[in-house]
Amino acid sequence: MLKVEVVYALPGREESIELTVQTGATVRDVLEKSGLIGLMSHKVGIFGKVVPEDAPVADGDRVEIYRSLAVDPKEARRARAATYTTRSRRAGSVRSPSRAPRRR
Repeated sequence: MLKVEVVYALPGREESIELTVQTGATVRDVLEKSGLIGLMSHKVGIFGKVVPEDAPVADGDRVEIYRSLAVDPKEARRARAATYTTRSRRAGSVRSPSRAPRRR
């Protein structure tokens, strides 16, 4: 018998279920036993590494169900950068004059 954990992160919280499965069980078997079989259309992984549903699990594994991202991380960063540049221009920020090194 193997002890495994199934984790699914939601925006505000994390669902975690600890299960005992037979030796030789696969990720699919673990998801079926957890009752989260409806989430099998999502990518799954073990300890942060994406694996196929027929991958075997080992004792102590953490099976993770990944949700799709709401926003592409690159696009989110671009939007934040554009907002930052726009805010600093609107605020009329004045750059302090650069100080020339002193001559001796």
